[in-house]
Amino acid sequence: MHERIQQLSYVVGGTSMNGLGRRVFLTAAGAVGVRAVTGTAAAATRAALDAVSGAGYVDVQLLNITDLHGYLSAAPARDSVITGAGGQTYTVGGVAYMATHLRRLRAGRANSFFFAPGDLFSGWEFPAFALSDEPTIEALNLMGLDFATAGNHEFDRTPGFLVRHMEQGLPYEGEGRTNTLPDSRGRRFHGADFRYYSANAVAGPGGATVLPPYHVEWVDAPGGRQLPLGFIHLTALGTERFSNSFQPGLTTLDELSAANRCAAELKARGVNAIVLSMHDGAVAGSAFDSGSDPSGPAYDLALRVSADIDAIVTGHWHCAFTMMLPDPSGRLRPFVEAGCHGQIVNEITLRLDPVSGAVVRELTTSTNHPNTRDVEPDPQMREVVDYWQGYATRYAGATIGRQRASFRRALSPAGESTMGNLVADWALWASAQPADSFDTSPRPDGGAADLALIALAPRTGRSLINTDLLLGSATEDPVTFERAWRAVGYGSPLVTASVTGRQLHDALEQQWAPDAQGRLTYAPLAVSANVRYSFDASGPAGDRVAPADVLIGGSALRLDGTYRVVTSSYTLTGQDGYPALGGFRDPARHRRDTDSFVAYVAALGTLRAVPTGRVSAKGGALAAGRPGRLVPLGEPVPSVPAPVAAAEAAAGSTGGRPVC
Repeated sequence: MHERIQQLSYVVGGTSMNGLGRRVFLTAAGAVGVRAVTGTAAAATRAALDAVSGAGYVDVQLLNITDLHGYLSAAPARDSVITGAGGQTYTVGGVAYMATHLRRLRAGRANSFFFAPGDLFSGWEFPAFALSDEPTIEALNLMGLDFATAGNHEFDRTPGFLVRHMEQGLPYEGEGRTNTLPDSRGRRFHGADFRYYSANAVAGPGGATVLPPYHVEWVDAPGGRQLPLGFIHLTALGTERFSNSFQPGLTTLDELSAANRCAAELKARGVNAIVLSMHDGAVAGSAFDSGSDPSGPAYDLALRVSADIDAIVTGHWHCAFTMMLPDPSGRLRPFVEAGCHGQIVNEITLRLDPVSGAVVRELTTSTNHPNTRDVEPDPQMREVVDYWQGYATRYAGATIGRQRASFRRALSPAGESTMGNLVADWALWASAQPADSFDTSPRPDGGAADLALIALAPRTGRSLINTDLLLGSATEDPVTFERAWRAVGYGSPLVTASVTGRQLHDALEQQWAPDAQGRLTYAPLAVSANVRYSFDASGPAGDRVAPADVLIGGSALRLDGTYRVVTSSYTLTGQDGYPALGGFRDPARHRRDTDSFVAYVAALGTLRAVPTGRVSAKGGALAAGRPGRLVPLGEPVPSVPAPVAAAEAAAGSTGGRPVC
């Protein structure tokens, strides 16, 4: 993707440059200030670096972070060092250090706004993720976040959860245990002191936005006047189809059309300075404090979106850059992204005409500041982080159930595991549980699913089963919250959907496929306890499962029948390598796997042995190297990260859980 050349037509410095490739364009634009170095702002013109040139104008400081993902104490190891111009490296991360940097950046600035283009919570650091991201909200409140754009992960639970709990602080089931927890000062969770926005996330038959599409901040100007500054907000296109944020009933609209519509509305209201905050991104070189050779959806949009927009702040791709790009009329504007996990604070300085309120583009600057750990951490923020670390440690050790047997991921020759069968039974149970109280998504054909399918060792991505649950020395070993939480899930919902018997049959056949060397591999699916089936181990791939040998509730599979199947959103959307399920209909979303499996263990009270025997082989042995060879967990196999978006694939994963 990053190597493709696109033919463009635009104007730079008043000269038409039709048909130049992307790389040629950047060379030309570089002459007017694309590149930045540490401590020097990316500037629209050289005049922007001259403080005298700003005399008489109204300064506005825009500070932004993106994709924090609840990493409050530090960035994960792979993201803890970033590289700038000349190969200089910086150790970064941690909100206590960020609070110090922010205080210094904002000192003496009358018109300063601190915001984020999405994915602030729903991350994978245990304290934030396991505690309903209430620690993240407390930290952001303390840092003085003014507003935020909804990213895809802000929809990982439900739109209702985002608005009613995270914004408004309303409690839900399990109040005082799983949510509405006491903060570092002993106060009851009250929600965010900032608001979320999105212009293109809509729901319901009328397609109404689930959040306000844009808003206006007011800038203090000479003579007691105030100038309007508009902010437009976009959520990543396809959020409702991403595995973690899979949301039936939600739709994300075309980003370009939504942004242009909002820009026109703001302009009609007399707003002459406009910023686009979008949770979609790009790649633009490897140095965090410059930008080169950009590509990606945010870049494509930046070249086309309304010239009334004066700056474009991006996220979602976990990349870092700061540069100037031409708008459709050829005027330069900032195009920036501030990395992820607390690595960077981006600063854009706008200068407004004191009469019209319009941005003087020639004086615009942008700098990516590394959130270095060589400063004194803010003591109050450090207390917040330490408090939640301690709270999470106690929370993690709480006993939620007991077990009388071990559950292992190791596969039998037929492709079963005791851990897989336990998880398939959980999925079927979860399909019958009531939706969370904030979930207003469609729930067709209510009631439990007819069967569950769980990918044990998929060819792409990895299973949602992360660890074994082994019995210790006690007759009834305690199962702690953390053991159950870490054993299963990546923070994705289970989904029940209607499929035909033919689709189920074909998905079972898709367990067998050749690898790149032509060897037949087996990527088995676990089935719930009400399913039994056998396969012919000597048959060719694609013809190993006879419908008559598949029993669901004691009845043979009918190819022309319709069944409600529950599985992971990853599996249902085809990302685990079983594309036959992709034509599903009438999906109903259930709670996130990490939350739901913990609830299952607590509901059972005691985990008892789950035998194998749901799947059997006939017609041949399954010796190593023969058709039907199992892919052991841990053996390298062709793999791609689980997220469906190119952005998420580019970003990798943490401990089996997606990071974007």
